[in-house]
Amino acid sequence: MDKVLVTGAAGFVGSHVCDHLINAGYNVVALDDLSGGFKDNVNPKAQFVEGSINDVDLVNKLFEEHRFTYVFHLAAYAAEGLSHFIRRFNYTNNLIGSINLINASINTGTVKCFVFTSSIAVYGKNQLPMKEDMTPQPEDPYGISKLAVEQDLLSAHEMFGMDFIIFRPHNVYGERQNIGDPYRNVVGIFMNQIMQGKKLTIFGDGMQTRAFSHIDDVAPIIAKSIEMPETYNQVFNIGADTPYTVKDLATIVCDAFEVKEQIDFLESRNEVVHAYSNHDKVHQYFGHLIKNIPLKEGIERMVEDAKAKGPRQGEKFKNIEVEKNMPPSWRKLV
Repeated sequence: MDKVLVTGAAGFVGSHVCDHLINAGYNVVALDDLSGGFKDNVNPKAQFVEGSINDVDLVNKLFEEHRFTYVFHLAAYAAEGLSHFIRRFNYTNNLIGSINLINASINTGTVKCFVFTSSIAVYGKNQLPMKEDMTPQPEDPYGISKLAVEQDLLSAHEMFGMDFIIFRPHNVYGERQNIGDPYRNVVGIFMNQIMQGKKLTIFGDGMQTRAFSHIDDVAPIIAKSIEMPETYNQVFNIGADTPYTVKDLATIVCDAFEVKEQIDFLESRNEVVHAYSNHDKVHQYFGHLIKNIPLKEGIERMVEDAKAKGPRQGEKFKNIEVEKNMPPSWRKLV
């Protein structure tokens, strides 16, 4: 039985990918430092290891012990907006931690394919719809770090022959998402605010557009990719096709909770206003796995999960490195 490493396995996307791999018969080692995930998200059939991808000794030990055939690297702190203010943390966790895994994969010599979840943040702005053959122009440190890992994987393939698959997901939501993080995942933020009896907060006028993507249109494809060698050494946008405004999303979430829509519009922040991608390529290779779950249905499913778990108390990021130009609402977090 092939041994597979999944990083970020207690997190949202990582835990779902673990489930699909285990259901397909793989022996999964689930690595997570529990900084943003929860141990009860991890499939009980996985071998859970609490630890960080920044712990080089631990990473090397795991690779030597298990001789992984495949690596799924999903561990990241995916907060584009906040990444401007936590630059060192961002590059340490999202870039250097990734390099530790790539080094171990090369040195062990058993890894047939390294699957990496990047982001459409690598495209930046004014490239719509975003397509895989466009020249990336990331606007924030998060996107920069993701693009750097993509480029390193290409370099590692050319130098050492290690195959890879890169997925660029976007605005993924669904069951098990950490709704307590006040800096990222607007769907979860809205749900948490509603359950705490607060107004929904929107930066600017709410006309920003995103294609919100349910986890079941993302995780099965990522997990299945290793069994499709024709996808190796390629990049795929992955997620929903239809963009919605953030204001539209607020209405849909309020309807699902059956509450009156109350919104507090905040000062605009520096962000890419419109972000949605083309998915012709992923349909070509993985079309049979795409369910196209409608946003209303996906939100209703996530609402049930959120209600069962209850609201979570969000906390201010503990080590803000740059406070200049930080949104006032983030400064007030406690």
